[in-house]
Amino acid sequence: MRAHLLPHPLLTVLVTLVFVFLMNEVTPGVVVLGLILGLAIPLLTAPFWPGRPRLKAPLTIVEYALVVLWDIVVSNIEVAKLILFRRGESLRTRYVSVPLDLETPEAIAMLAGTITMTPGTVSADLSADGKALLVHCLDTGDPKATVAAIKARYERRLKRIFE
Repeated sequence: MRAHLLPHPLLTVLVTLVFVFLMNEVTPGVVVLGLILGLAIPLLTAPFWPGRPRLKAPLTIVEYALVVLWDIVVSNIEVAKLILFRRGESLRTRYVSVPLDLETPEAIAMLAGTITMTPGTVSADLSADGKALLVHCLDTGDPKATVAAIKARYERRLKRIFE
């Protein structure tokens, strides 16, 4: 019963809070109208939401987040060094194809987003069958090592989280 009335409880709270913040005042009328919108929007949009992914290893999410944050910091420093101290023609830019063991769309989207958030790499394309991700690397001397690092650092953890 609760799932039918509150299909996305966090979205209800978020919409209510955003509405109150946008109105820039906390009065009973604003809060009630925010609650009405917070209840109505998730109910009206519920048919368009896909099923929620099941997280198999929730504690791995913390590990994954720490690895990604660390990689973002290190990559920022490496990209800054590349920009400041190397000529553009000495960069070894190339596209690499990362074969995917992931099968769920949520896990593939997380991997593509993580690669794009990490400076020096960008997810460029997903194969039609969803079995390979095309990644552009700003500087890589060994494409196979880059693919192996992506699979070991990110894909392995995402597989534990989502599959």
